[in-house]
Amino acid sequence: MKNKKGAELSLTVIIVAALGLLVLVILAFLVVNKFNIFGTTEKNNCSLKGGICKTVCDTTTGEQPLAGATCDSGKTCCKLFG
Repeated sequence: MKNKKGAELSLTVIIVAALGLLVLVILAFLVVNKFNIFGTTEKNNCSLKGGICKTVCDTTTGEQPLAGATCDSGKTCCKLFG
């Protein structure tokens, strides 16, 4: 009987540890993604930084590529300076 009780205790410890590890992984994922569960991270989004996504920036009007801002592939984030 003693062996069976010990086996039950170790199984319980394994289940609790696995659940705890799962919670830690989920929390780490949320922190890394800054709690943005749906969609892409918006911290580098072009429109949030005051830019417009274009194929080419019009430098003759004072538009410059905005570093660190993201657009769809093949486009550049442009912002009017000056």
